[in-house]
Amino acid sequence: MYLIITAAAAVSATVAWYATAPQNRYKLNVLCLIYWGAAIMWLCDFIVAYISEGGPFPEMSAEAALLGIVVVICGAAAWLVYLLVCDPKGVFKKILKEEPQK
Repeated sequence: MYLIITAAAAVSATVAWYATAPQNRYKLNVLCLIYWGAAIMWLCDFIVAYISEGGPFPEMSAEAALLGIVVVICGAAAWLVYLLVCDPKGVFKKILKEEPQK
């Protein structure tokens, strides 16, 4: 289930990035890379588990769904930290350059 949730987040982020690609104001390409990296990691994990152990592909349980949701939230949090550090719109630069009013 976590592979499906993470892949859905990756596809959604990719569609959003493609729709806003010329400006790239919010650095959605980084969010796409985060989610696609996680989805590829889960896919490799599923393939290795299927080859070595056999069994259902993919795992469908409440715990797997919760793990997928947590991974998507952590990816979004990492992207937000990246946005704050990069400051693509220059908000923090403007705030720091403003002189106090007398």
